[in-house]
Amino acid sequence: MTSTRLTDEQMAFFDTFGFLSFPGLLADCIDQIIDEFEAIWAVHGGGHHGQLHDGERRSCIFPFPDQSEYLSAVLDDPRIHDIAASICGDDFNYTSGDGNFYAGDTHWHSDGYDGKRVLSIKIAFYLDPLTRDTGALRIIPGSHRVGDAFADALERDIRESGKIWGLPGNEVPALILETTPGDIVVFNHNLKHATFGGSERRRMYTMNFCRRYPEDRLDELRTKLGHEARFWIDRIHGDAMIRTAGPERMVHLKQVMENDTHLAELQREFRQTRQEPSRG
Repeated sequence: MTSTRLTDEQMAFFDTFGFLSFPGLLADCIDQIIDEFEAIWAVHGGGHHGQLHDGERRSCIFPFPDQSEYLSAVLDDPRIHDIAASICGDDFNYTSGDGNFYAGDTHWHSDGYDGKRVLSIKIAFYLDPLTRDTGALRIIPGSHRVGDAFADALERDIRESGKIWGLPGNEVPALILETTPGDIVVFNHNLKHATFGGSERRRMYTMNFCRRYPEDRLDELRTKLGHEARFWIDRIHGDAMIRTAGPERMVHLKQVMENDTHLAELQREFRQTRQEPSRG
C-alpha cells in the first residue's frame, strides 16, 4: 500500500519553502466536492450576507466543510489527514474551515505573521481551473520564516511594492501555482500569498490545522478562537463535522471544542453593538 505520509524530502521542502502542492490529489472525488460546495452555498442564498454573490468582493461562509457530512469526511481521508499529521503531529487540531467566492485580486498578505505562533497550516481546495492570468495562487517561497531578513523585509514592504520597488503586486517575483480542480495546496500561515487577474466567482474552500497546544498555552488558543466570533458563530465546528465524527476524527476536534465555549458570549456582544459581521 502506498504511504500517504509526507516523505523526509517533502517535509524538508515544506520547512524551507513554506508550501507543498499536490496536483490531482483529489481528482477522483472532485465532482462530489464541487456538488457539496454548491449545495452549501445554495442553502445560504448563494453568496455574501445571504444574498447572491455580487462579484465585487469576497463572499465567505464560516464554518464551511463542517456543514456537509461529505466534506467533513474529507478530514478522515488519509490523503488529507496525513498531510496535516505529518506537519502538525498525529494529534493535530482541525481549527476551522471556510468556503469562498473570490472576486478580483487578493493582494499580498500572510494569514497572520507571527514567529511565536503554534505551527499552523492551510490546506486549500481550488474548484476552478486557474492560470497566472486568471487568479492562480502566487506564493513567495521562504517568506514564512519569521525572523529571517528576507521574510521580515517582505512583511514590512510588500504592501507598498509600487512605492518601494516600483512594481505592482502582480509583478512581484513569485511562484505561480496554476491549478485544476482536484489539486491541493498546503502552506504555512505565515507564507506571503496573493492572486491577480481572477474572475468574479472563483471557488475555493479551506481547512486549517495546527499543532496541539501545550497546556500552558491554552489561553492563546482561546484568544485565537475568540477572534472567529466576528462571523457571528457560537462554536467553531459545525454540526455535521461533530455529529459524524468517529473517535479518530474527534482527536482533532476535542481541544478546540474544549476551548471555544466563550464564543457565544462574544457573539452576543457583537450583536449588542450591532456590528456588521466580518466575512473577510
